[in-house]
Amino acid sequence: MTGSDLLRYARVHRGVAVLVATAAVALLSAFFGGTHIALPSIGSGGVTTGVPFRHELPLLSAVFLTAALDGAMSAHDEMGASAMHRFRLKYCTGLTLTACAFSFATEALAVGPEAGVVFVRSLLIWFGLALLSVRLLGHQLGWIIPLASAFFLIWYPHNRWDWTSNSATDLFSWAVAVIALSVGVGATAATPWRRKAFLRT
Repeated sequence: MTGSDLLRYARVHRGVAVLVATAAVALLSAFFGGTHIALPSIGSGGVTTGVPFRHELPLLSAVFLTAALDGAMSAHDEMGASAMHRFRLKYCTGLTLTACAFSFATEALAVGPEAGVVFVRSLLIWFGLALLSVRLLGHQLGWIIPLASAFFLIWYPHNRWDWTSNSATDLFSWAVAVIALSVGVGATAATPWRRKAFLRT
Protein backbone atom coordinates (compact mmCIF):
# COMPACT_ATOMS: atom_id res chain seq x y z
CA MET A 1 0.00 0.00 0.00
CA THR A 2 1.18 3.52 -0.82
CA GLY A 3 1.44 6.60 1.35
CA SER A 4 -1.91 7.87 0.08
CA ASP A 5 -3.47 4.54 1.08
CA LEU A 6 -2.06 4.98 4.57
CA LEU A 7 -3.49 8.50 4.83
CA ARG A 8 -6.92 7.29 3.75
CA TYR A 9 -6.72 4.41 6.21
CA ALA A 10 -5.70 6.77 9.02
CA ARG A 11 -8.57 9.12 8.19
CA VAL A 12 -11.13 6.32 8.42
CA HIS A 13 -9.52 4.88 11.56
CA ARG A 14 -9.27 8.14 13.54
CA GLY A 15 -5.49 8.44 13.32
CA VAL A 16 -5.35 12.20 13.86
CA ALA A 17 -7.89 12.10 16.70
CA VAL A 18 -5.94 9.34 18.46
CA LEU A 19 -2.64 11.23 18.22
CA VAL A 20 -4.22 14.49 19.39
CA ALA A 21 -5.85 12.75 22.35
CA THR A 22 -2.68 10.96 23.46
CA ALA A 23 -0.66 14.17 23.05
CA ALA A 24 -3.19 16.02 25.20
CA VAL A 25 -2.83 13.37 27.91
CA ALA A 26 0.96 13.64 27.79
CA LEU A 27 0.81 17.42 28.13
CA LEU A 28 -1.73 17.13 30.95
CA SER A 29 0.68 14.85 32.79
CA ALA A 30 3.61 17.19 32.16
CA PHE A 31 1.82 20.22 33.59
CA PHE A 32 -0.44 18.71 36.25
CA GLY A 33 0.89 15.19 36.80
CA GLY A 34 2.37 16.05 40.17
CA THR A 35 -1.05 16.83 41.63
CA HIS A 36 -2.09 14.22 44.16
CA ILE A 37 -5.57 12.72 44.03
CA ALA A 38 -7.04 11.89 47.44
CA LEU A 39 -8.30 8.30 47.29
CA PRO A 40 -9.04 5.64 49.94
CA SER A 41 -6.51 2.81 50.12
CA ILE A 42 -7.55 -0.60 51.43
CA GLY A 43 -3.93 -1.61 51.71
CA SER A 44 -3.26 1.27 54.12
CA GLY A 45 -5.99 0.41 56.58
CA GLY A 46 -8.66 2.44 54.83
CA VAL A 47 -6.92 5.78 55.24
CA THR A 48 -6.96 8.37 52.48
CA THR A 49 -3.81 8.47 50.40
CA GLY A 50 -2.60 10.76 47.66
CA VAL A 51 -1.98 9.22 44.25
CA PRO A 52 0.03 11.34 41.79
CA PHE A 53 -2.17 12.20 38.81
CA ARG A 54 0.52 11.09 36.33
CA HIS A 55 0.41 7.53 37.66
CA GLU A 56 -3.07 6.96 36.21
CA LEU A 57 -2.96 9.15 33.07
CA PRO A 58 -1.28 6.50 30.84
CA LEU A 59 -4.52 4.54 31.14
CA LEU A 60 -6.30 7.24 29.13
CA SER A 61 -3.68 7.15 26.38
CA ALA A 62 -3.94 3.37 26.20
CA VAL A 63 -7.71 3.45 25.81
CA PHE A 64 -7.48 6.22 23.20
CA LEU A 65 -5.06 4.08 21.18
CA THR A 66 -7.63 1.29 20.91
CA ALA A 67 -9.87 3.71 19.00
CA ALA A 68 -7.58 3.08 16.02
CA LEU A 69 -9.14 -0.40 15.78
CA ASP A 70 -12.65 1.01 15.62
CA GLY A 71 -14.29 2.99 12.84
CA ALA A 72 -16.61 2.60 9.90
CA MET A 73 -14.48 -0.17 8.36
CA SER A 74 -13.54 -2.11 11.50
CA ALA A 75 -15.80 -5.07 10.72
CA HIS A 76 -14.39 -5.31 7.19
CA ASP A 77 -10.84 -5.08 8.55
CA GLU A 78 -11.34 -8.16 10.71
CA MET A 79 -12.53 -10.14 7.68
CA GLY A 80 -9.63 -8.95 5.51
CA ALA A 81 -6.82 -11.06 4.10
CA SER A 82 -3.41 -11.45 5.72
CA ALA A 83 -2.03 -8.43 3.84
CA MET A 84 -4.73 -6.22 5.37
CA HIS A 85 -3.97 -7.53 8.85
CA ARG A 86 -0.27 -6.83 8.38
CA PHE A 87 -1.08 -3.30 7.25
CA ARG A 88 -3.38 -2.84 10.23
CA LEU A 89 -0.65 -4.05 12.57
CA LYS A 90 1.90 -1.63 11.07
CA TYR A 91 -0.58 1.24 11.35
CA CYS A 92 -1.37 0.51 15.02
CA THR A 93 2.31 -0.02 15.81
CA GLY A 94 3.16 3.33 14.25
CA LEU A 95 0.48 5.11 16.26
CA THR A 96 1.59 3.42 19.47
CA LEU A 97 5.28 4.24 18.95
CA THR A 98 4.42 7.86 18.13
CA ALA A 99 2.31 8.17 21.28
CA CYS A 100 5.04 6.54 23.38
CA ALA A 101 7.76 8.79 21.94
CA PHE A 102 5.79 11.99 22.56
CA SER A 103 4.76 10.84 26.05
CA PHE A 104 8.35 10.00 26.96
CA ALA A 105 9.62 13.33 25.65
CA THR A 106 7.12 15.42 27.59
CA GLU A 107 7.59 13.46 30.82
CA ALA A 108 11.37 13.53 30.48
CA LEU A 109 11.34 17.31 30.03
CA ALA A 110 8.84 17.89 32.83
CA VAL A 111 10.19 15.44 35.43
CA GLY A 112 13.07 13.36 34.12
CA PRO A 113 13.92 10.42 31.85
CA GLU A 114 12.96 7.82 34.48
CA ALA A 115 9.47 9.28 34.78
CA GLY A 116 9.19 9.13 31.00
CA VAL A 117 10.13 5.46 30.95
CA VAL A 118 7.64 4.62 33.72
CA PHE A 119 4.89 6.50 31.86
CA VAL A 120 5.59 4.56 28.65
CA ARG A 121 5.72 1.25 30.51
CA SER A 122 2.36 1.95 32.14
CA LEU A 123 0.93 2.96 28.77
CA LEU A 124 2.06 -0.33 27.20
CA ILE A 125 0.65 -2.44 30.04
CA TRP A 126 -2.72 -0.70 29.95
CA PHE A 127 -2.75 -0.80 26.16
CA GLY A 128 -2.39 -4.58 26.28
CA LEU A 129 -5.21 -4.81 28.82
CA ALA A 130 -7.34 -2.43 26.75
CA LEU A 131 -6.85 -4.58 23.64
CA LEU A 132 -7.97 -7.61 25.63
CA SER A 133 -10.99 -5.68 26.88
CA VAL A 134 -11.90 -4.67 23.33
CA ARG A 135 -11.80 -8.29 22.18
CA LEU A 136 -13.84 -9.59 25.11
CA LEU A 137 -16.31 -6.74 25.61
CA GLY A 138 -16.37 -4.73 22.39
CA HIS A 139 -14.85 -1.48 21.14
CA GLN A 140 -16.96 0.74 23.37
CA LEU A 141 -15.84 -1.05 26.55
CA GLY A 142 -12.08 -1.13 26.01
CA TRP A 143 -11.64 0.78 29.28
CA ILE A 144 -13.19 -1.82 31.59
CA ILE A 145 -10.20 -4.11 32.28
CA PRO A 146 -7.63 -1.26 32.47
CA LEU A 147 -9.84 0.64 34.92
CA ALA A 148 -10.31 -2.48 37.05
CA SER A 149 -6.53 -2.88 37.24
CA ALA A 150 -6.15 0.78 38.17
CA PHE A 151 -8.52 0.35 41.12
CA PHE A 152 -6.40 -2.59 42.28
CA LEU A 153 -3.25 -0.44 42.17
CA ILE A 154 -4.98 2.40 44.02
CA TRP A 155 -6.35 0.17 46.78
CA TYR A 156 -3.10 -1.77 47.21
CA PRO A 157 -0.37 0.78 46.45
CA HIS A 158 3.40 0.34 46.58
CA ASN A 159 3.40 -3.43 46.13
CA ARG A 160 5.33 -5.45 43.60
CA TRP A 161 2.50 -5.23 41.08
CA ASP A 162 2.35 -1.43 41.17
CA TRP A 163 4.03 -0.72 37.83
CA THR A 164 3.11 2.97 38.17
CA SER A 165 5.39 3.38 41.20
CA ASN A 166 8.16 0.86 40.54
CA SER A 167 11.44 2.14 39.17
CA ALA A 168 12.12 2.37 35.45
CA THR A 169 14.54 -0.56 35.71
CA ASP A 170 12.20 -2.90 37.60
CA LEU A 171 12.37 -6.16 35.64
CA PHE A 172 9.14 -7.55 37.10
CA SER A 173 7.16 -4.56 35.85
CA TRP A 174 8.72 -4.90 32.40
CA ALA A 175 7.82 -8.60 32.39
CA VAL A 176 4.22 -7.59 33.16
CA ALA A 177 4.38 -5.13 30.24
CA VAL A 178 5.61 -7.83 27.84
CA ILE A 179 2.94 -10.30 28.98
CA ALA A 180 0.10 -7.75 28.91
CA LEU A 181 1.07 -6.48 25.47
CA SER A 182 1.48 -10.02 24.10
CA VAL A 183 -1.93 -11.05 25.41
CA GLY A 184 -3.51 -7.91 23.98
CA VAL A 185 -1.95 -8.33 20.54
CA GLY A 186 -2.87 -12.01 20.55
CA ALA A 187 -6.47 -11.16 21.44
CA THR A 188 -6.61 -8.62 18.62
CA ALA A 189 -5.28 -11.18 16.15
CA ALA A 190 -7.90 -13.72 17.24
CA THR A 191 -10.60 -12.45 14.88
CA PRO A 192 -13.89 -14.41 14.66
CA TRP A 193 -13.00 -16.00 11.32
CA ARG A 194 -9.58 -17.02 12.61
CA ARG A 195 -11.14 -18.61 15.68
CA LYS A 196 -13.60 -20.52 13.48
CA ALA A 197 -10.78 -21.68 11.19
CA PHE A 198 -8.78 -22.82 14.22
CA LEU A 199 -11.72 -24.77 15.66
CA ARG A 200 -12.28 -26.53 12.32
CA THR A 201 -8.70 -27.84 12.26
